[in-house]
Amino acid sequence: MRLAEALVLRADCQRKVAQIKQRLGRVIKVQEGEKPSESPTELLDELKRTLDDLAVWVKKINKTNALSAFDTSISLAEALSERDRIMQHRNIINEMLSEASIKQERYSRQEVKFYTTIEIPVLQKEVDELSRKYRELDFKIQEKNWSTDLLDS
Repeated sequence: MRLAEALVLRADCQRKVAQIKQRLGRVIKVQEGEKPSESPTELLDELKRTLDDLAVWVKKINKTNALSAFDTSISLAEALSERDRIMQHRNIINEMLSEASIKQERYSRQEVKFYTTIEIPVLQKEVDELSRKYRELDFKIQEKNWSTDLLDS
């Protein structure tokens, strides 16, 4: 099995856990004299089985990421960490740009006037560059996911 296939199965387990959680939320309390639409005990059993399956997938994926080379200098896990760093950096700068772009309405001369302390065009170029780096790295990671065999835990 390829790593990409395992990632899909892990995502399926994560979605299933979220769905079971919602279903449990609907049946943990009912009006007196009513019966729940599903058995909470059976849902809890299904949740446990799904979480066990999820843990198996996570272990196999993490082991594969840690032991698989991304290129000659770093592992796949390190490439994923770098991709996350790039995205976090991009998101923080993008939030700064959004905050700096908010217009402050003044209704009289007595109200405090605000001004932007950052260079918006420079930071926008940095966001664009980080976005490009993220896309390129993500594409290479996806490519590697489809060419890497999943390791057993």
